[in-house]
Amino acid sequence: MRKLRSVALLIGMLCGAVAPAVAQDKFPNRPIKFVVGFLAGGPNDIVARIFCEFLTPHLGAPCVVENRAGQGGMLAAKSVIESPPDGYTIMFVAPNNAIGQTLYKNLPFNHVRDTTPIAGTMNLTNIMVVPPDLPVKSVGEFIAYVKGNPGKLTFASSGNGTSVHMSGELFKMMTKLDILHVPYRGSAGIYPDLMTGKVHALFDNLPGSIEFVRTGKLRALAVTTVKRNAALPDLPTVAETVPGYEASVFYGVAGPKGIPAPVVETLNKAFNAALADPKIKERIAQLGGVPTPMTPAEFGKLLADETEKWGKVVREANISVE
Repeated sequence: MRKLRSVALLIGMLCGAVAPAVAQDKFPNRPIKFVVGFLAGGPNDIVARIFCEFLTPHLGAPCVVENRAGQGGMLAAKSVIESPPDGYTIMFVAPNNAIGQTLYKNLPFNHVRDTTPIAGTMNLTNIMVVPPDLPVKSVGEFIAYVKGNPGKLTFASSGNGTSVHMSGELFKMMTKLDILHVPYRGSAGIYPDLMTGKVHALFDNLPGSIEFVRTGKLRALAVTTVKRNAALPDLPTVAETVPGYEASVFYGVAGPKGIPAPVVETLNKAFNAALADPKIKERIAQLGGVPTPMTPAEFGKLLADETEKWGKVVREANISVE
């Protein structure tokens, strides 16, 4: 009888020891770090914070944005890729990741090979705008005008390798236009020059130009996505004139390679739940965005496809950063 009691006591002790371990293994049980490769206040940071506000109560653990700017987001990507693959360090993925894979010649990692795709979040469009005095009112007229004035026109961007720059390079490549790229340090300095005709076109993020378009300070010719945008439903797409053209600003989430499947599933469900939430959907719409819920596999394919697509454009434009 004493032996049976001893065995029972031992089993009880073992169960008591196992229970806390099981509880500790529940994901998440500590803060999740959401790394953004740009300074606070920018579009990537704003979107990441919108999702963290939802994830914190939904997952029952704090979601904290960490801004790690530098090298077009490549420093942030490196820090996440080198983190433990436990789901507690994830990164904001955007076109800069797909573009940077080819743009930066000596990257010690590969975004597609060395990350675990987690979720898609949203898409933004760029918008093709020109000075109001430029004698064109459509993409077709712009193409004809540039061809009639080879080497005389320019398109501006917020910097080499940005989605704004690459949208213009893709347009140039597909239309075979002789038009010069003029990079600026951010978008703010472009608008006065564009409005006065010092530069002649810009493929800007929609939120940056939409008010200038509405007030007549800039003329919009098209959006860069496959479908028209709800914010400007009468504005055509570039693809309606240049078949096959598409330059979406995609946003999503990834982590270091090797995150366990159950953890990926938990995070994916949380992000997709956020995208289904009416308040989050409204905030995305205010930014001119469209929610893009995806499985991890779907987002992984998107990142791979975008990396291949922009790699061709970077090589064609002969752009590189050491």
